Amino acid sequence: MAKIRITQIKSGIGHPEDQRGTLKTLGLRRIRHSVVHDDSASLRGMINKVRHLVTIEEVI
Repeated sequence: MAKIRITQIKSGIGHPEDQRGTLKTLGLRRIRHSVVHDDSASLRGMINKVRHLVTIEEVI
């Protein structure tokens, strides 16, 4: 299964509560913090919701 590295590049401050909650659910705590998750449809949906706050890259 493919792995994805998600890195927070912008703050959640000033954004709706559901987007801040999504960042927390993804495990992101601060700017430039990265986490690695298995790729799945539900994960892609969460990333899509906060796509303006994060960057993603595939991990080999």
